[in-house]
Order: sequence, then structure tokens, then C-alpha cells
Amino acid sequence: MRASLLAVFAHPDDETLRCGGTLAHYAARGAEVTLVCLTRGEAGRNTDPALQVECLATQREQELQHACRILGARPPIFLDYHDSGRGERLRRHDPDATINADPLEMEARLLAVIEQVRPQVMLTFDPHGMYGHPDHLVAHRVATAAFSSSGFRRVKIERLFYTVQTREEMLALQSGQALGVLDGLSPEVFAVCDCTIAARLDVRAHAGQKRAALFAHRSQTGPASTLGTLSEAQLQPLLSTETYSLGGSRGVIPEYPLTDLFAGLRVDFPLPGPPS
Repeated sequence: MRASLLAVFAHPDDETLRCGGTLAHYAARGAEVTLVCLTRGEAGRNTDPALQVECLATQREQELQHACRILGARPPIFLDYHDSGRGERLRRHDPDATINADPLEMEARLLAVIEQVRPQVMLTFDPHGMYGHPDHLVAHRVATAAFSSSGFRRVKIERLFYTVQTREEMLALQSGQALGVLDGLSPEVFAVCDCTIAARLDVRAHAGQKRAALFAHRSQTGPASTLGTLSEAQLQPLLSTETYSLGGSRGVIPEYPLTDLFAGLRVDFPLPGPPS
């Protein structure tokens, strides 16, 4: 069976920041790489004053389509929920916001995608949603629930991985102010200890793709954004290594930590991997 990877995230740009190199790596090996995005990120803000935006949801959808092309992924699949926002902008009264949606209905929509694309491996946010964004937490819950219930269905996902950061990585980002959303957050809550890392992927070969995909999200990486003001030195750690914890497995993990998310699975890669 051809290798198939499914990534489940909340907003356009979530997919690139923590696992864009992984998506590009497996797409380059010939795997079918699919992204499910719960929302179109319409509660965000345009951080590029030179960009004329009439509808932020449409703009961010187009940006995500562009980023997926750069990474080699299939066109993204939107589940058509609304961005919940966060903090003072939390949309508590929007019935279509992910925080208010029926979780079982959301899971059913995701399971329908799983039946369609037949992934062996699925990626999503860690239990703390990187920095606690309500939509990230919903994405984590719905993907974890779908992994669990897929065991009773025709397509059983073999492995679920969570995108994570180590304590040292988070402290480095905080000290360099590389990601303002992490300021003031405890690494002991929002990061993981080294022994929790179940997979560590070297994605330096795809750093150019990841950088291009990240800045394809122009409305989110403009000069008024934290990412848009990063120096090359600050950006490098995000482009070199991507780390994961294990959300679930239906079989033996051949090594720990893994350097290949598909290691030991009976799947085919139509194209050769990187030289050893």
C-alpha cells in the first residue's frame, strides 16, 4: 500500500510551522500527503499592511493552497468550521466556531476524510495545543478521537504523532523572542521532556521549502508579525529539526526515538529517500 500521511490542524499556517519539513520530506518520497484544516483562520489579523485583504478567510485559504503546493501536499481539505479566536477575541457565541461545534460531528467529518485518503500515519497538535489556543486544543481532541474510533472502521490508522517542542527548544524561542505567543508560558507545561520525544526528524534538506511555505502565509508573516521579523539565526532552529511525541500506535515501534514515522510499517514509497 502506498504511504499516506494525514495532518490535522486548526488554521492555515499551523501545518508549516511545526511539521512543514516533515510534510515536504514524505511528499518528496512519493507519499500521499493530505492536510485537514478545521477553519480558514478568519479570526486572525492581516499583518502585512501592503496586502489588500477584502475577506481574510478567502485570503488565508488561498495562502494555504499555495503553501501545500510548495510542500508537495495535496490541496487542503477544510472542515468548514469557524475560527474561534482567543483571549479577548474569543468567539463564544458563534455556533460554528470549533469551540462550540458538536465534537462527534467534527469527528465524523474527519473519519470520512480518513476513509477517503487511507492514512497510515496522522499528525496533529500536542495535548496543550503548542501554546493553548482553543482551536488547537479542539484539533488535538478530534484527531485523537478519530484515531481511537478508526480501530473499528475499514481504515485503521497505524500511528498518531503529536507535534511537540522540548523544554530547551521552548526556552531558546522565549529567550530569542522568536515566537511572542510563547512568552510567559511555562515550559514544564507547554513543552515535553527529552524522554517523551518519540520521533525526531532532520528536515534540513527541505528548509527552503519550509521557509517558502511559511512565508506563503503572507497575511500571517508580514512585518507586523513576530515571524516576519525573525532573523535568519532565529529562524534556523524551526527549519532544521521537527519533533513528535507518540499519541498512539497499533503495532510495534521498531526503535525509540524514530527517525522515520513509517518505520516498520508495510507501505511503499514510489520515490527514493534521501541518501544515507
